[in-house]
Amino acid sequence: MAMKRTVVILLSAVALLCCTACTDKKDKPKTKPPIPVKVAQARLQDVPIQVKAIGNIEAYASVAIKAQVSGQIARVHFTEGSDVAQGDLLVSIDPEPFLALLSQGEAALAKDQAQANFARAQVRRYEELLARGLVARDQYDLLQANAESLEATVVADRAAIKNAQIQLGYCSIRSPISGRTGTLAIQPGNLVQANDLPIVTINQLNPIYATFSLPEKRLAEVKLAMAAGQLRVEAVIPNEPGSTELGTISFLDNAVNPATGTIKLKGVFANTARKLWPGQFTDLLITLASRQNVVVIPTQAVQTGQQGEFVYVVTPESKVEMRPITALAAGEEAVIDKGLAQGETVVVDGQLRLTPGASVTTQDQAAAEVKQQ
Repeated sequence: MAMKRTVVILLSAVALLCCTACTDKKDKPKTKPPIPVKVAQARLQDVPIQVKAIGNIEAYASVAIKAQVSGQIARVHFTEGSDVAQGDLLVSIDPEPFLALLSQGEAALAKDQAQANFARAQVRRYEELLARGLVARDQYDLLQANAESLEATVVADRAAIKNAQIQLGYCSIRSPISGRTGTLAIQPGNLVQANDLPIVTINQLNPIYATFSLPEKRLAEVKLAMAAGQLRVEAVIPNEPGSTELGTISFLDNAVNPATGTIKLKGVFANTARKLWPGQFTDLLITLASRQNVVVIPTQAVQTGQQGEFVYVVTPESKVEMRPITALAAGEEAVIDKGLAQGETVVVDGQLRLTPGASVTTQDQAAAEVKQQ
């Protein structure tokens, strides 16, 4: 019995010790390790207020060259895809039929002019006879009317000659603008009809337009910027990262499109290197204004929650607090209108693991600890 009582006492003591150890283990508080984050400081900076848009490149001027007279194409004086200057001869239409019409008109003029001169001489002679009473008044009036009719015929002949000269001039088709030719649609030897299909289209590439649209909520800013002076626009050259072309806004449409809620604008670019080409789409950056000495932080630091935009601010104790802000994105930087001051530290990477009050360690701190080890 004494042995059994001793064993029970020992087992009870062991159980008591185990329970005490478990209680101590449960009561011991756990500390979470600091969360590694990447940070940046809020700083003062002059920031341009810019708007991004997608624009379509258009020729500054585009002319479809058509024949103004019907005839056979005798010769083409340009090469497809070549540059031409204003006034350059492009196409020659066979002039022979128009030369014949011109000669016919000149002959008719000579004939009618001779008859008119004879009729006027007769009027002068009969005027003397009428004064002497040797001819009837009706006979004189008839000669006078005939002379005036022949003079009118001479005027008509001169107009016909002028028209024939114009038609002959249309046989030489010249470029109305300086630009680049496209595909030749009608080859030499073919017949063309007046005002029918275009023979070739010429696009003016220097300067060149970029057409784009902005939301109507930006209209007031655009009008204000245009009133202050030339509104600058920057075009990103397609397929050439980092290459841009500078231009200015040259056109603001007179009405907002009610279907899309946007307004159409055009930017004009010098395009001296011809990196912009009609028909291309390109990214445009429009600088509306510039804000002086504003607080900026990297855009990736700004988070969006149920209450709006916020950032995680790192306190001197290496803890984070969630700070509501009012921000305006400006490219890679965010302009802070409210909520942050210059010099405060914000988290720019690692926000997903954070909660208010969490301890953090920055990349600089982690690197210093590694060096000490």
